[in-house]
Amino acid sequence: MRKPSDEDVRTFRDAVKGARPLRSEPRIRQHRPKPKPRALFRRLGEAEVLEDSLQLTPADLDVEFGDELTFRRGGIQDAVMRRLRRGHYRVESELDLHGHTVPEAKQALRDFLARAIARQCRCVRIIHGKGLGSGPRGPVIKQAVNVILRRTDPVIAFCSARQVDGGTGAIYVLLQS
Repeated sequence: MRKPSDEDVRTFRDAVKGARPLRSEPRIRQHRPKPKPRALFRRLGEAEVLEDSLQLTPADLDVEFGDELTFRRGGIQDAVMRRLRRGHYRVESELDLHGHTVPEAKQALRDFLARAIARQCRCVRIIHGKGLGSGPRGPVIKQAVNVILRRTDPVIAFCSARQVDGGTGAIYVLLQS
């Protein structure tokens, strides 16, 4: 950095000779009240939601090997689903349910969703596997994930992931923001 010449310094001082500093008011920090806590689930209570998620009906168990999962609540536009299916939303958190029993997977999923909702995540990925080791029962964890997500109000949409992210063994979940 070069030093200004004497002539530049004189010119500057002549230009600001009559200037006075502006009076500044002390800054007042506006205190924003904390936002009211939002209920994680909007049903009668968390216990009811958890109880509902444990009861699988025969209609809920119609997921087969390789089936793609898709779900969206009313009002979710086609463009949103298209972007979700193509993996355009940034995945903010991920849960891998490989190696879990169905009860362990259900509990892990509920805990994961509660944390993601509390952190106000917009999009998460859940890896449930394809159920190839489940035998004739089909993909039991995939079925349980499907039911729990459909019954969780803050879940507004979900669909099977792109092949590079797990294909029919994983899903993208869009949460209410």
